[in-house]
Amino acid sequence: MNRNFSKGRTGKAGKKPSVKTGAKQERPQRGGRRAAEGKKVIQLKKKAEPAVKKEVSLPGKRPKKTATTGEMRLNRFIANAGVCSRREADKYISAGLVTVNGDIVTELGVKVKMNDDVRFDGRKLNAEKKIYLLLNKPKDFVTTTDDPHAERTVMDLVKDACDERIYPVGRLDKTTTGVLLFTNDGELSDRLTHPSHNIKKIYQVSLDKPLTKNDMLQVAEGIELEDGRIAADAISYIDGNVKTEVGIEIHSGRNRIVRRIFEHLGYKVKRLDRVYFAGLTKKNLSRGKWRFLSHKEVQFLKMK
Repeated sequence: MNRNFSKGRTGKAGKKPSVKTGAKQERPQRGGRRAAEGKKVIQLKKKAEPAVKKEVSLPGKRPKKTATTGEMRLNRFIANAGVCSRREADKYISAGLVTVNGDIVTELGVKVKMNDDVRFDGRKLNAEKKIYLLLNKPKDFVTTTDDPHAERTVMDLVKDACDERIYPVGRLDKTTTGVLLFTNDGELSDRLTHPSHNIKKIYQVSLDKPLTKNDMLQVAEGIELEDGRIAADAISYIDGNVKTEVGIEIHSGRNRIVRRIFEHLGYKVKRLDRVYFAGLTKKNLSRGKWRFLSHKEVQFLKMK
């Protein structure tokens, strides 16, 4: 897409939250000083674990199930709760910021049960594994988790991806294609869909007739719709010689907003494809296929 867009209104960039980690400390010895006033420091003995083969999850492939004992390492519990990576969790544990059933735990390698009361900096954690999945949505699938009147929904395309219950972040119309994110991380989903965060979206639009320069400027400067004024953050022709193909950048999440913009000006949208959402693209992802996000992509989303 041509980057020399005609500029419209732009949203304010969100500030990236800073994460402070405690300074690395030496592991306290059994019987050493207490980590915090009024808190008992417990040192639990590590349990020997059998060596296991490392499994690699390929894009679009469901990871194999492994046997479970009902326990997991504390750093994994914290990572599954979406706080940070396991390595960072070890730092927080050593710094005395994690409690298990009311007691501060600073020993690395400690195992906990799913029903244990685990808290980070006073906040209770939920250890359900967080899933982040990207789908290249095809046409004629409804974006919903449950609709008895819909013949096909996007959930049909990801039903075998994982055991956890995931749901789409935002929505795409039945006939709209492209980037669609799924997760069970409610906090992240709320952040990515709330208007105040101005999440960037880019669409490729195919029109029934050439878009005039004057109409393009109107879209960039703003037009009045029945539910209020709207302006594109940027808009341009995909190819200068084909004026029916347009790229539009917008942060509004209003229902059918891109279609309504062009319909207001007398155009019919023949095809609408979302090619970018919150930093994610459909590169190397065929229509109807999905993949899990990388750790780097997840961390980037959490900075939005």
